[in-house]
Amino acid sequence: MTIQRQRRLCRLPLLLMAASWLLAACGSCRSKDGQVVVYTSVDQVFSEPIFRHCEQAAGLSVRGLFDTEETKSTGVLNRLIAEADNPQADVFWSGDPVRPFVLIDRGLVEPYRSPAARDLPPGFRADDGAWTGFAARARVLLVNHELVPDDATPRSIRDLADPRWKGKVAIASPLFGTTTMHVAALFSAWGEDRAKAFLDQLRANDVRVASSNGEVKRLVAAGEVAVGLTDTDDANEALGAGAPVRVVYPDQGGIGTLVMPTVAVLIKGAPHPDAGKKLIDCLLSAEVERRMAESGAHMPLRAGVSVPAGVRPVSSLEPMAIDYQAVAQTMERIQPWLREWVGL
Repeated sequence: MTIQRQRRLCRLPLLLMAASWLLAACGSCRSKDGQVVVYTSVDQVFSEPIFRHCEQAAGLSVRGLFDTEETKSTGVLNRLIAEADNPQADVFWSGDPVRPFVLIDRGLVEPYRSPAARDLPPGFRADDGAWTGFAARARVLLVNHELVPDDATPRSIRDLADPRWKGKVAIASPLFGTTTMHVAALFSAWGEDRAKAFLDQLRANDVRVASSNGEVKRLVAAGEVAVGLTDTDDANEALGAGAPVRVVYPDQGGIGTLVMPTVAVLIKGAPHPDAGKKLIDCLLSAEVERRMAESGAHMPLRAGVSVPAGVRPVSSLEPMAIDYQAVAQTMERIQPWLREWVGL
């Protein structure tokens, strides 16, 4: 064997090793094309399985950042605002339809008209693609039927201020989550004076302010209060656990029940915009609406999606007629007053 051939053979393992490193590096580069970062205020127990589904369905690698129950929507929202000059997230999946407008008003959202949104109702999406709603919840009254007979069941939000419910009603803190949106919607629907008077009446009626909607559910199920204002997913959990409760969709025939679709938006300057669009396409699919109905009692917005027993379709409700963008602006405006109301 010549010296040159020996040298070539000695170099072969090194060349093979270098080639393997290059292949690994290229494989890593390819995997980055499918990476997507999503911040969400949708409960992790519901959102994380959806992310795993979208990984398989869309060929993505999804990394989620989740809000806590107590700081629902405000934690990840504030982080998105803080990261405005150097975005870390590609997608924001909001548990309600108003907080995305905080980002839209700050110019932090990139409009995207997803082809998957074509069969969603126009009232639940922006014409320019800035936001798209799907998989809705509603604000409901959860009533302990061992404490409240059927003929005495409250049917309106206004009933909670009635003296007969003094010390028997719970709501989550209006500083966080869907309760903030609900209060802002009442301000928009009733006007500021009437809404403030209602909240003052609640406080005079010794309303119990809980840490979260989940805590409201627990208080009603345990019989510590007779009535609680909460969301349909929490109410469904109580029913599924066999709690002695009934669910009331309030103000049918009046101002209507507040319906809250979850909303997906693409972040402006997203580090992985193409993967972000693929994730949004997956989130807006009929399959995800079906899964959200089964796992979290979310109401599909599009027609023809099957729902389990106990989940009412949006079409069966008289929803509150509101402008989500106006509610978002009201929500920000009344925050100082709400802080005073809760004693901060």
